[in-house]
Amino acid sequence: MIREDRFLISRKPYAVDLSTLTGSQSGSDGRFSFSGAADALWFRRRKGVTVACIGSLKLWSHYLPERLDLLDDHAVLSADLDGRYGGDCHGRWDGTGYWGAEIPATRDAHLAILQPMLANYPGLPAGYDGWWRF
Repeated sequence: MIREDRFLISRKPYAVDLSTLTGSQSGSDGRFSFSGAADALWFRRRKGVTVACIGSLKLWSHYLPERLDLLDDHAVLSADLDGRYGGDCHGRWDGTGYWGAEIPATRDAHLAILQPMLANYPGLPAGYDGWWRF
């Protein structure tokens, strides 16, 4: 992933919750693989409307030249990770309607993050590191 200081929605960036970054690696002799995940937030455009999304990123690479320092979140995210499928959206807020979880507590938790996030567009949400793109 590539970390950028400037937000450009066209680059499809993610704000990552570093405290949720998990993963494991395997391999030897210059061929290592990594498989992990992290919670993230992102903005997208749907039918001309900017929306705020909450979900998770699946992070992996099958061909890394060396082991990753799993204790260094930025080093892990800066590796040549594959995220071609983008984030798995668990909830989305467009300013008037919510799509996502039907469990009231989960919905309320999502909206507590997504409503201020959209109101502060394109600001980086508090507690998240970004902007990261593939």
